[in-house]
Amino acid sequence: MLLDSLTYTPERKRERSHRTQGLAAAISSARGWRRSLIACAAGAASALAHAPLHLWPILFVTLPVLVWLIDGAPQTASSAHSALGRHWQKLKASAGIGWWFGFGYFLVGLYWISNALLVDIKTFGWLLPIAVPAVPAGLAVFLAFGVALAGMLWTRGAMRIVALAIALTVAEWVRGHVFSGFPWNALGYALTSPLELAQSASVFGLWGLTFLVVLICASPAALIDARSDTPRPWLIVLAAAGALLGLAAFGAARLSQTPTAFVDAVELRIMQPNLPQDEKFNYSTKAQVLNHYAKLSAMPSTAHPGGLAEITHLIWPESAFPFYLNQEANALSEIGELLPQGTTLITGGDRITEPQASTSRIYNSIYVIDHHAAVLAVYDKLHLVPFGEYLPLQPLLERFGIVQLTKIEGGFATGAARTMLAVPGAPPMLPLICYEVIFPGEAVPAGERPAWLLNVTNDGWFGNSSGPYQHLQQARVRAIEEGLPLVRAANTGISAVIDPVGRLIASLPLGSEGVLDARLPQPLAPTLYARFGDRTPAVLLAIAFGCLIARLRRTDGGQTTDDGGKMTEERTKD
Repeated sequence: MLLDSLTYTPERKRERSHRTQGLAAAISSARGWRRSLIACAAGAASALAHAPLHLWPILFVTLPVLVWLIDGAPQTASSAHSALGRHWQKLKASAGIGWWFGFGYFLVGLYWISNALLVDIKTFGWLLPIAVPAVPAGLAVFLAFGVALAGMLWTRGAMRIVALAIALTVAEWVRGHVFSGFPWNALGYALTSPLELAQSASVFGLWGLTFLVVLICASPAALIDARSDTPRPWLIVLAAAGALLGLAAFGAARLSQTPTAFVDAVELRIMQPNLPQDEKFNYSTKAQVLNHYAKLSAMPSTAHPGGLAEITHLIWPESAFPFYLNQEANALSEIGELLPQGTTLITGGDRITEPQASTSRIYNSIYVIDHHAAVLAVYDKLHLVPFGEYLPLQPLLERFGIVQLTKIEGGFATGAARTMLAVPGAPPMLPLICYEVIFPGEAVPAGERPAWLLNVTNDGWFGNSSGPYQHLQQARVRAIEEGLPLVRAANTGISAVIDPVGRLIASLPLGSEGVLDARLPQPLAPTLYARFGDRTPAVLLAIAFGCLIARLRRTDGGQTTDDGGKMTEERTKD
């Protein structure tokens, strides 16, 4: 009896195939709120692929579900009387599937944004019931566009998976660029843990990884297509598994061949104060904040029992002070007294120009300060956070009493350009403030290459949530893409030193205070992505698109477009 139950007979194979096809058919034929609920649940589960859980294998379930939902979109259009009407109905059905998938995806992946409204609940608490659904709803439009585009390119067999991979990559790229861009939790980040898989970012970048993750993880859907012209569709899944193993093997080889090397005579100390947000923006706490910083910065550690005596570069996080540092001579003097001779401070801090004039401008900045309290260099943040550092239509909204989270009247001003900073005793450094680090390609502009990246941030807005972990992971991917070490100073964590292949050399956990002492890793030669940028994933997409168009030309366009309903019917009959 036991032997019989374990025997894999052709009859059992057909039985399992029919059950699987039945599941796919049930998903494809879902209508109304059931279809919306399935799409939303699949999107919500897909968000678990990102930090801190990194449950990326779940995409092998959720992306095939998305494929089967798109398979069923033509059935919605079957009642339309004209070909144009059917195409329009199918486009709407596909967009609806994408929107619900995106709403679930962003609702779960970005829930932590609501924590920022709780920092000053008296001012912003009323926005909670609006912002919590509104942010995912707005971002879901991009995935609605992507799935609608996929529906326009839809065909039978494995090539429909290629269509989905192309369309979602285009949609995610658009999300990362329009309206100032917000590529947070792009699908490609799912393939950045474990570290072996993340090494492919050095070749393909984030957008290439986005294409690959959809292509690989949606591949099981190729097994379920009763009208597929693809012989032996299981080879598609096997090829996807082979591609995944190939990426992992490439990453393992790259890691084994790239040990971490360090810059001589550079000793870093990152100070993580873990200050509550109300203290960081309260001028009356000026002395308390400075004393806290000085005490933490000078504390002895295992590596440096003498405190700051052997430290060459002290780093403080973004917006470190509840005042404008360039207007506080006494504060600069105290900083000079703290720093031993030869020690340089790199710190975030707001900067104001012409404070008494109507033309005054406020910048979110990074300062380089020596032990004489002289400001050696300043960088002003270039890519500001909408609704956090400025408001779209700011003058109009301020008339109605609406302000951005930082409550700076008129909002922060935009810096002139992203430039490297000369730091005494260290190689040239490229500063990135807060979420400037999440933009692939843009983070390190073309031109002169820095030796390291510095990311100062204040993730205290988002509390003990998944937000800081996701931010760290995205910063880590920038280091891998560019082949550059990255040093990260965060108010509440996670502060870290990351080598150019993404290894965490040292880190401080979220929600803790203390100092992190580490040496500065050396950079690598420019990676393929650093040399060619988004041209590499663009070539990848162009090749895939050419293959897709060739497939569509070999197939009757009308039959391909309208066969979705028939496909489902034939599956059911089978």
